[in-house]
Amino acid sequence: MSSEIKNTKTNKRIMRGIVVSSKMDKGIIVKIDYRIKHPLFKKFILRSKRLMAHDEQNQAADGDYVAIEPCRPISRKKRFKLGEIIKKSKHEKDVGV
Repeated sequence: MSSEIKNTKTNKRIMRGIVVSSKMDKGIIVKIDYRIKHPLFKKFILRSKRLMAHDEQNQAADGDYVAIEPCRPISRKKRFKLGEIIKKSKHEKDVGV
């Protein structure tokens, strides 16, 4: 019976956003945009949050569209890790200049 139980992935809340800063070592800041409905006027308002995420291989650059997922606390502000890079930015970061 225990052999039939498969290790399934838990339902983690995967969020997508744009990398606004990749200056840290093994860390990025991702801007997440979301819409909320105004309680009185019933119109949708665009809100955003800036979340720190862990990037182990330093592979994300500024302007990349990435997916992040929650993980154990890595530091005081880092509670997310880089899941995947969905779309690379058009301009490449100058290296060694």
